[in-house]
Amino acid sequence: MRATKRPASHKALRVAAKMAALSGPAPWRRGWLPALQLVRRGSKAVTRHWKAMHFQRQKLMAVTEYIAPRPAVPERCLPAKRKAEEEEEEEYGYARLLRRQVEEVFRDSRMVAVCQYNSMPGEDMVLMRHYLRKHNIEVKFVLNEIIRPVLSQSRYKNLLPLFVSRNILLVSPETKAKEMLRVLKGVPQVNLLGACIDDTILSRQGVENFAKLPSLEASQGQTLGTLALLPSQTCSTLQHGAAYLTALLDGHIHQLQAGAGKTESPAGTEPAQGSGTQ
Repeated sequence: MRATKRPASHKALRVAAKMAALSGPAPWRRGWLPALQLVRRGSKAVTRHWKAMHFQRQKLMAVTEYIAPRPAVPERCLPAKRKAEEEEEEEYGYARLLRRQVEEVFRDSRMVAVCQYNSMPGEDMVLMRHYLRKHNIEVKFVLNEIIRPVLSQSRYKNLLPLFVSRNILLVSPETKAKEMLRVLKGVPQVNLLGACIDDTILSRQGVENFAKLPSLEASQGQTLGTLALLPSQTCSTLQHGAAYLTALLDGHIHQLQAGAGKTESPAGTEPAQGSGTQ
């Protein structure tokens, strides 16, 4: 009796399908699968929620709350700190260095001009500094937070209203106002607000008027000429009366001599004429 082949059951087919799924896709399909596969995992459920504290525990926490002890001497009874000391405690070393440099600038410079600085290309700024350096004028960038405390405690406190926006200082050991205005005329981004020249605070118009004045040597020459003219005029005025009197006396003497000569000449000529006729 010949054995016949029995058909595969459904259970065997399902097992074969699972094995094929676990073993992966067919070799001819593996090249089409992405190299990176993202697997999303489920998040855990929130099991703890906020719950209000029990009323009795709230009372217990309020009763056992820590209260810091009060100082033996009230703060209002302690001597107040000086404002300068408080600022020194707050500021740091670099700020003190910058303030010291600002004090040296105002102490060692005869001309300090305050200008408003607007944004400008770097090349124009380099050219402006080059032209100003030819006349011994330096450009210094300062912060209002640094220079305002220095000016408020000095004799230059009237310059404080000029330091509102971004400013620069044009510093020179000489009074080169004319040269400074000539350079700033070609730089519209830098506007002159005021200056301190020889410990005198001037506005923009005052700086322009100061630039029109002659040089110090010419002014000194004019002053010396004026001072020398006054004594010479005084001396000539004092000598004018005596010189005039001398001139009158000399004229009177000449007139007397001329009159005496006329009276003597007829008396000498008559005898000669009478002797000739005889």
